[in-house]
Amino acid sequence: MRPRPGEVLHFSEDPAITLFVPHVAPTSRETEAYVWAVDGARAPDYWFPRQCPRAMAWVTDSTSDVDRERIVGAGCGVRVHAIEYRWFDAMRDTELYAYRLPAGAFRPIASPGASPHAMVATEAVEPLGPAEPVGDLLTCHAEAGIQFRLLDNLWPFWDELTSSSLGFSGIRLRNAKPRP
Repeated sequence: MRPRPGEVLHFSEDPAITLFVPHVAPTSRETEAYVWAVDGARAPDYWFPRQCPRAMAWVTDSTSDVDRERIVGAGCGVRVHAIEYRWFDAMRDTELYAYRLPAGAFRPIASPGASPHAMVATEAVEPLGPAEPVGDLLTCHAEAGIQFRLLDNLWPFWDELTSSSLGFSGIRLRNAKPRP
């Protein structure tokens, strides 16, 4: 599930949202109220149950061959996502929906010195249509050529990512098992 030209996406387990109103998420580092969405490049970051902790990495122009082979794997594509085993049933069973939103209402947002990780709007936004079922989340990964890993604990993998030359992102890591 990716946005079409002129669109961004918002993923939700709620199929009945008719208006997205800016808010400050309880876990957000941002203090301004936003409506959150993603572009096509970051859409795969959200092909997960909302609360599922995940560690994701991708090859960038500055990724070393050593890091690519060591973490992604030789001949294994350019992107890898990992979750813990205990989230696998939720990954298979969660019904996720995508809302298509007009891209013109949004601007990129990034942490200082980082690439944009999301799109935000400061005004209420109406979806362009009803929520669309995303479908099987594992199939989304497979069809996008994203390697999918199940791990007992995310932290050793996360530590490898954060010390590598790969692009990486972690979402809902506070929901992961404690560090071993």
